[in-house]
Amino acid sequence: MPINRRHMLGALVAGSASALVSRSSPLLAPVPAIPVNPPKPAPVLAAVAVHPHPAHTPLVTRALAALDRHSARIVNRKLIGVVDFSAPSNAARLHLVDVASGRVVAEHLVAHGHGSDPDNSGWVERFSNAPGSNASSAGSYLTADIYTGKHGRSRRLLGLDPENSLAQTRGIVIHAAAYVDTTMARTQHRIGRSQGCFALSADAIGEVLRQLGPGCLLYAGK
Repeated sequence: MPINRRHMLGALVAGSASALVSRSSPLLAPVPAIPVNPPKPAPVLAAVAVHPHPAHTPLVTRALAALDRHSARIVNRKLIGVVDFSAPSNAARLHLVDVASGRVVAEHLVAHGHGSDPDNSGWVERFSNAPGSNASSAGSYLTADIYTGKHGRSRRLLGLDPENSLAQTRGIVIHAAAYVDTTMARTQHRIGRSQGCFALSADAIGEVLRQLGPGCLLYAGK
């Protein structure tokens, strides 16, 4: 069969053009793949630092053992207060625990003594039972009567263990203080320090004084 020169030249031109487009045309460049799972935005920080829930921790276990050890003096055994001083001060580290269910019914900010945190870092570095130390003491406390003092309505505490036996002499109590504040906890990543007392916010003091009534256990430690 004779070859048609016109048809042959046309085929060669078309083939060359097609190859040129396939090599250099941006219209046929590979399209980047769209991610199926785009990255999620960073979480918004809470006003108060998140800390692991205290239920069933070694500290709560020690508090429950103290409840049994001091059963002769602790007559109100329905609710205990557990202060986790291993957490920073911008965490809600006072936990009110229902003994029967093991459920935490409330959590609050609570200050430690500036003698326990001389660098004002927001962390407890040491405990002391010595008068004038302005430090927090670990151990078991018996909640006593309410009185009205320079910090308003407050509750006296009695130290039940050797490491906090001078709590009453030192005037260690539960009271409210302006330096315990959620805004300060969020913006400065810590709250203020007490002179060894368990200082709470003005918003929390009424509830804690009511729920942690006389004859209860308040246990502090790390």
